[in-house]
Amino acid sequence: MRKVVAILAVAAVLAGSVVTAASAATYPTVANLKPFSAQTNYMSLPGYLRYLVYQQTGHWLTHPEAVRIVQQQRG
Repeated sequence: MRKVVAILAVAAVLAGSVVTAASAATYPTVANLKPFSAQTNYMSLPGYLRYLVYQQTGHWLTHPEAVRIVQQQRG
């Protein structure tokens, strides 16, 4: 029984570190680009960020996440 508890405790710690790493991820900077231009492949800044992140990770950011990240990049 103690082994099961120890394994669950280790799993919880590892899961917490994965979540922390994901939330601390750095994203490509797009705030300095002109939206809907050739620079952004004629996409909005959040849309272009979503595209870049998908190309790098295979994971789609939600639109609200991308908007928040672009706003943070603008300062």
